[in-house]
Amino acid sequence: MIGKRISYDRLLCSVALLLVGLGIVMVYSASAIKAQEKYGDPFFFLKKQLLWALIGLMVMVWAMYRDYRTFQRYAPLLFFFSLFLLVLVLVPSIGVKVNNARRWIRLFGVSFQPSELAKLSIVLLLARYFAKSADGEEHFAKRFLLPLILSGLVCGLIVLQPHFGMVAVLLCVAMALCFVAGVRLSHLGIVVLVVVTLAVTLVLAHPYARTRVMTILDPSHASSQAAHQTHQSIYAIGPGGLLGRGLGDSYGKLGYLPESHTEFIFAVVGEEAGLVGTLLVVFLFGILLWRGTRIALRAPDLFGAYAAMGITFIIVTQAAINLGVVVGLLPITGLPLPLVSFGGTSLVTTFLCIGILLSISRRQTARGRLA
Repeated sequence: MIGKRISYDRLLCSVALLLVGLGIVMVYSASAIKAQEKYGDPFFFLKKQLLWALIGLMVMVWAMYRDYRTFQRYAPLLFFFSLFLLVLVLVPSIGVKVNNARRWIRLFGVSFQPSELAKLSIVLLLARYFAKSADGEEHFAKRFLLPLILSGLVCGLIVLQPHFGMVAVLLCVAMALCFVAGVRLSHLGIVVLVVVTLAVTLVLAHPYARTRVMTILDPSHASSQAAHQTHQSIYAIGPGGLLGRGLGDSYGKLGYLPESHTEFIFAVVGEEAGLVGTLLVVFLFGILLWRGTRIALRAPDLFGAYAAMGITFIIVTQAAINLGVVVGLLPITGLPLPLVSFGGTSLVTTFLCIGILLSISRRQTARGRLA
């Protein structure tokens, strides 16, 4: 039974807006000098981020006031459109290659990353599939093999870019959704072994990936060039102390810390806002995890429950991987910090995810289908 429409989750919305606001401030602080040197305008990245934030906010409001079951109906179409874009980005004359990776499509002066849309499409498709097959017979091929093939197809295209960080996020989310949907642990265990084997094979086959992994596993034998980003990130966070150096006073962004306004923006937060600032960011993502899980548990139907859980896993898993990279626990992945890092595609897609969560929350019940 569909729950009575109520007000949206204001705390979740507030947390998302706080993270975006913090991100806008930190993007300007981390990028002003680079923007001045490269473009002659210290506000270059700030203006772009503000524009994408405005577009993302409109997308979130649009999604929030739509019936979330609309996304269930159009999930297959969105999935196949994402596959088309993932194939298109591999075409040399269309896909844009940056740092030996072809992850962007540039049209009419605007670049966007198809894998960001693909991660949402696979969650919606899996949520739709598991919701429709919930009352069916427990069968390996029907219950588990098809979702595995669909997820593997998307991951395979993203590996070709290559973008191993995004593949890790998608696999974690797909496995989590399978677990929530009640897939047998024995089946999940087999797939985990296969995935780990394939991951090791891919790392060994790609020299740059192997170098990044060995930098974490055996930093004492890593070259200074390979470990440069990780070391500079740690050097930036360390001097931040309890309260930080102060807004705008980061040393790492002065050419020492690469990608200071994108993948490594959390290091700038640590240097300028200290331990208090970094804990605040972690705390906000913790609230997002709590509210997203709560929405999933109170969703009026299985699609809403699975979609809410999958979207929450997407955001929190990507944030956890990004934070692990910045503090030197994980190899460099190229994943931005959701809602905080500079980047239009990531920001707008995450706003869309939040909007769908808020739409589900407007129809939540006191006791949902997973409670």
